[in-house]
Amino acid sequence: MSPATPTIGVLGGMSATSTVEYYRELNSRVNDRLGGHHAAEVVIHSVDFGEFEPLIQADEWGEIGDRLADDAGRLEAAGADFLLVARNTMHRVAPAIEEALSIPLVHIVDVTADAATEAGLDTLGVLGTKPVMEANFYRDRFADHGIEVVVPDAAGRELVDSVIFDELTHGVFTDASRDDYRDLMDDLVDAGAEGIVLGCTEIGELVSTDDYDRVPLLDTTDLHVQRAVELQLGDRSLPER
Repeated sequence: MSPATPTIGVLGGMSATSTVEYYRELNSRVNDRLGGHHAAEVVIHSVDFGEFEPLIQADEWGEIGDRLADDAGRLEAAGADFLLVARNTMHRVAPAIEEALSIPLVHIVDVTADAATEAGLDTLGVLGTKPVMEANFYRDRFADHGIEVVVPDAAGRELVDSVIFDELTHGVFTDASRDDYRDLMDDLVDAGAEGIVLGCTEIGELVSTDDYDRVPLLDTTDLHVQRAVELQLGDRSLPER
């Protein structure tokens, strides 16, 4: 790649699992395209989730936004030309992050909505953390693209969230949780979902198209990484800031 190639900035996920997945997939896909010893031009700042988890539980989103905005600024200073936040949940503070930057933030919902629109999907079921499933930031961003969102009932949301925090973020993936997620996905399809958003960077490692084929699965990590590669390799122009 030339010196003018845009550098990807990754604000690491709230677990080592998701940060590693982003790094591995970015490099793998660039190498698939360019061959040889090519890899992605990327800088990463990975955060200590142990400091953020209690802030999420306490609903301290102002402090979370301030801290992640500062971390994002470090990535820009390190040479990033555009930014990925490698966690769906933390897109709740995307406005605070964007305000601190002069480079574009590639929003994970926009990328996912583009894929849904291309597939002709108007109603999506969403699995993710409680903030992703319950707060307006995710639903409203999809609505901006003309897409309706449905989520599990209260008990289902509790189950999805607990599996993410108690298992997936620790790299634990069990058949029992996979079965529970598939049951909830069936409920979402029965409620009108034409596709399912895997709205947490680790969910795609628990369930995939090999495990569920009633409707398309939109893996946000997969779509986010693919968009970043397209931007780096010039298949798409960088978003305006």
